[in-house]
Amino acid sequence: MLQRIGAVGGIAAAAGAMQSMGWFGVANARPLPDMPADLGRGHTVVVLGAGFAGLVAAYELEQRGFSVTVLEARNRVGGKAWTVRDGDTVEMVGEQPQTARFSEGLYFNAGPARLPSFHQGVLGYAKRFGVPLEVEVNSSRSAYLVARNGSRLRMRTAVNDMRGHVAELLAKAVNQGALDQALSLDEKAKLLPFLKAYGDLEDGYAFKGTTRSGFKTGPGAGISSFETPSEPVPLADLLANEQLAMMGFDDNLYMQATMFQPVGGMDQIPLGIERNLKRRVVLDAEVRQIRQSPTGVDTAYIDTRSGSAQTISADYCVCTIPFPVLAKIDANFSRPVAEAIAGVVYDDSNKIAFDAPRFWEQDQIYGGLTFVGGETSLIWYPSWGMHSERGMIVGCYSSGEPGRAFARRPIAEQIAMARAAIERVHPGHGADCSAPLAVNWKKVPHSLGPWPNWTPDRRPREHAATDTPAYRLLCQPEGRILFASAALSQTPGWQEGALQSAHAGVAALVQQMADRNVTERRRAMV
Repeated sequence: MLQRIGAVGGIAAAAGAMQSMGWFGVANARPLPDMPADLGRGHTVVVLGAGFAGLVAAYELEQRGFSVTVLEARNRVGGKAWTVRDGDTVEMVGEQPQTARFSEGLYFNAGPARLPSFHQGVLGYAKRFGVPLEVEVNSSRSAYLVARNGSRLRMRTAVNDMRGHVAELLAKAVNQGALDQALSLDEKAKLLPFLKAYGDLEDGYAFKGTTRSGFKTGPGAGISSFETPSEPVPLADLLANEQLAMMGFDDNLYMQATMFQPVGGMDQIPLGIERNLKRRVVLDAEVRQIRQSPTGVDTAYIDTRSGSAQTISADYCVCTIPFPVLAKIDANFSRPVAEAIAGVVYDDSNKIAFDAPRFWEQDQIYGGLTFVGGETSLIWYPSWGMHSERGMIVGCYSSGEPGRAFARRPIAEQIAMARAAIERVHPGHGADCSAPLAVNWKKVPHSLGPWPNWTPDRRPREHAATDTPAYRLLCQPEGRILFASAALSQTPGWQEGALQSAHAGVAALVQQMADRNVTERRRAMV
């Protein structure tokens, strides 16, 4: 049955069926084991980078008695959890600085902007540090799938008309005996009424439209205004829309309701962690050199505000610096580790945001995504501030090969393309989009990319199992240096991956310290 559903409706339809049958699992963040609060007393750690992984590692190490210093090259904490507000400056390599000129109270999450409800690690930190969350509307049935020819399908129409056509085809196959080898008489007897309800089929298992897809005439008062279903979109027209597969976008476990976002911007969680550190993060500290010895790690950095050179010595180092940045830093890593770091290829990812009056709400769109394809990929509507005067609309969020092509264009052209995408979907409103801001993550200093593509020679696939020699090597300690970041997790595009990697780094550091203590005691006994 799943094969036939997939043949007609594509991977999204098959995935939806599998999800409804409970055939997709749920992953959970693994908590750190209990450790004594004075375990690290007398030991020092320098954490390089105040992104999510660095802050989590610093907090957990402090809770176990270590003296921790966090160095951050930026003038803020959070790393890729970057919330841009009015007056902020966006600098990118090779581009002129941009200054945000947003309306009062508006903000733009330039990096991550949603939290899956099964990412209990990140949600747990938000709760622990009193960071309020609100629902992020990740999918709106009022949004659109936009074909290359400009034709639009409401998401609700695509989802429910496709279900109706698939249910009708499958019911016909059952009644014509095409599945007699696959189904017993009892299974057929149970499947047919399910298909009738699933596709909203009429007698004879025919699909003639459904009010799930919208009204042809809506319900009114009295006895003269009854609701009638809209005419079904022919199957051929549905299949002709190149964005049809995206109707199953929110069937993906990572995109399913309920999704969350921190109230006031994604940077509120890292700010909450940093507020609870015993020692505040050292900002504007650009690492220039890392030197490891048998007894510790020396890190030289420049205070970019004053230009003064500083060096900090510690027993251990947790390094969360993105690998493209780390590859440019003078470090005495072993040759295999240095080559592995230099060989990590990061992807492209871009966002273009506008300050605009909430014209999309006139179209019954409150949050969610419209999929347009091409180099701009999608339009993302804000999930907060409903019915207020203005909001931040994202006219482009593209990654992979489309994102790579997009990032090569001049910034002015990128903004024009994002505005044009909005105009195609909301005619007459492209000109309403003001205060544009472009972020090309491959050009963002101290990041140089959003996440790694560990297997660039293969077709990219989200959350493909990563198990390359370089990945395995960098997951191991390099002497007294431990690497941690979302890049060293199976979910490199999510903050939960950063948290999991930070926990793994803390556990590895503690284990290494314990092993070293055992070795030293044995030597003393000899």
